[in-house]
Formats: sequence, C-alpha cells, structure tokens
Amino acid sequence: MNLESVKNQITKVLVTEEQIVGRVAELAAEIDAKYAGKEVLLVGVLKGAVMFMADLSRALQIPSTMDWMALSSYGSGTVSSGVIRILKDLDAEIHGKHVIIVEDIIDSGLTLSWLAGTLESRGAASVDVVAFLRKPDAAKVDVPVWLVGFDIPNEFVVGYGLDYNEHYRTLNCVAVLDPKVYS
Repeated sequence: MNLESVKNQITKVLVTEEQIVGRVAELAAEIDAKYAGKEVLLVGVLKGAVMFMADLSRALQIPSTMDWMALSSYGSGTVSSGVIRILKDLDAEIHGKHVIIVEDIIDSGLTLSWLAGTLESRGAASVDVVAFLRKPDAAKVDVPVWLVGFDIPNEFVVGYGLDYNEHYRTLNCVAVLDPKVYS
C-alpha cells in the first residue's frame, strides 16, 4: 500500500520512510554497542512490531534470535482498553537470556509494563525495551524503555506495522489516520 492510495484517509505524515531507515540503523548500532560479545533474543509483539523487528534484526551486527508474542489491548477500537489478552506466547525458553522486547508503539504503557514484568519473572538475564514509537502524553504507567525511535503526539497513527482494523500496516511511513475513517 502506498501513501498516494490512501491520501484521502490520512491527515498528515509524522515519520517518513527515510527517517525510519535512518533511525532503525541508529537503534541497531546502540544495541550492538551495549550487547557486544553477547547474543540477544528479540521478542516481537505481534502484529504491529513485524516491520520494525524485521528491519531492526537485519541491521544488527551481534548474534540474535527471534520469538514472538501476540497480545491484545485494543480489540477493534482506537484506544487501549487496558485489559491484556495473550493470543500467542513465546516458543523459546528465556531463562538466562538477554531479552530485548521490540514494540511498535507505547500508548498507555499498560501492555508493555505487564510484558516486561512477565519476562523478568521467567528468569531472563536482562530485559530491555526498544520501542519504535512512544506517545508520552498517553502514558498511564511508567515503563522503563531503553530506546525509542520517535516520540509522537497522542493521535491515532497507522503505517509501518500499525493498523486500524488490520488495514494500513504496509504503509512505508507513519501517518495520522483521519478520524472520519473510524468515527
């Protein structure tokens, strides 16, 4: 899906494809520096983090493996409900591993706070959080996030993995969805 095909459904672009490519490379370099000589387990949060995790993992120079969790706190709405459902748990054992949670977006922080605590309780050697986007004005809980790609305003965004009712994920940018689409 290209931006031109949904231009009438978007109010503005917040992060361009060029900005994404550059920032992902910077984040990978920071991970490489911190975890030099170690292997990390990247834990992606489905489905939104797929694009970010794919690009980030390819940019890393250190050894890494991947696993996925699927959690839901949105349903078909546009605001986090705060009720977390596990739709898919990890396949891998994480005890003693250096885990990096790869998240698409931090809104309220409730889902991420729960996830970080859960993985720590499973005996990971370390748990860090790398989020592509963060909405500081939407935070309801304080979540220790190591790296953030971009801070954005508290608006409903789509693209680069983020969706509305499973649409718009493949946009190569991050854009604000026009409220007329979901109201």
